[in-house]
Amino acid sequence: MSKRTLPQILAKQTVAQSRLFAVESLDLRFSNGVERTYERMRPSGRNAVMMVPVTEQGDLLLVREYGAGTERYELGFPKGLIDLGETAEQAAVRELKEEIGMGANQLTPLKEVVLAPSYFSSKMTLFVAQDLYSEKLEGDEPEPLEIVRWPLAQAEELLTHLDFCEARCITALMLALRILTP
Repeated sequence: MSKRTLPQILAKQTVAQSRLFAVESLDLRFSNGVERTYERMRPSGRNAVMMVPVTEQGDLLLVREYGAGTERYELGFPKGLIDLGETAEQAAVRELKEEIGMGANQLTPLKEVVLAPSYFSSKMTLFVAQDLYSEKLEGDEPEPLEIVRWPLAQAEELLTHLDFCEARCITALMLALRILTP
């Protein structure tokens, strides 16, 4: 693998701002002298977590929640932002309690992933959550989330389920299956 020289940032400017997002324009000069302007979401410095919860009975726990981007209800794994001062593991347990009313005594890290690195810098740490226990925390969802139990033995069928289509969820499932199935 060759070591490449990073492009030089010539200018940075916020070109759009909303309550949640800021779009930044970057003028770059590559090592071969070519200059280009790129746009990206301005880095927020906040990362996220996603958990694949597995019950003692061998069920995966998923949530069905509204996705404003797709304008429909999506089936996926519990996830959320890491709060300031939290570790990824602390955020994972908190989000589980908020979204499915369960904590986890055992978290197995799967991988840190990024979504669309040309436009976003935020990272998401994926975990398998096991040894679950009942504990509910108040979350920030606008409506109660539907919790869906899915037998681990039928996990691959999720890949063809119409509502289970988020790339990060599919990645988490595939990585989890590598350690959960013999």
